Amino acid sequence: MNMMTDVKPRIVNGIDTDAVMKLAGDVAANPAKGMTNWRVSTQWQGQTHSRTTVKAYGLGGEQIARDFSIDIDEPDELGGGNRFANPQEYLLAALNACMTVGYVAQCALRGIRLDRLEIVTEGDIDLRGFLGLSEDVAPGYEGLRYTVHIAGDATEEEFNEVHATVMATSPNFHNLSAPVKMSPKLVVG
Repeated sequence: MNMMTDVKPRIVNGIDTDAVMKLAGDVAANPAKGMTNWRVSTQWQGQTHSRTTVKAYGLGGEQIARDFSIDIDEPDELGGGNRFANPQEYLLAALNACMTVGYVAQCALRGIRLDRLEIVTEGDIDLRGFLGLSEDVAPGYEGLRYTVHIAGDATEEEFNEVHATVMATSPNFHNLSAPVKMSPKLVVG
């Protein structure tokens, strides 16, 4: 019996912690292996309905195929067909999903079993900005509020450490809490 081939990965909260630690080691040794590229394409489907497709992402200079679509709409009251969540709901969902990954992975790497994890996020948008009725009103969120409900076999202090680490390392927490340089380009025709 070969002990090296019989070693099973350490799985905590469904996360292969050995694989995560290997990735971290690879990136620490060669930062180019940690470079990622994300790309989506969104096509108008009529009315306020759009469909965003994901075909691949880049990791360490390689393209890795993916095949997903995300349908987006607006509520009836905002001119939509109310068939799908709207862009603001997807933005909040993307923030929550990214932080969820962080909490689950951080707990797994620390050997903390999770029994519950729920993140509730909300924000307010004054439609006067979106509708162009007031230059004094921002067209989007001025702030977001979120609450993390977490339970498992860790102390409150350990969960506070996980919480601080997630806020320091979550890409979407960063993306929404710090200005991101936008480089717009318009192609007509």
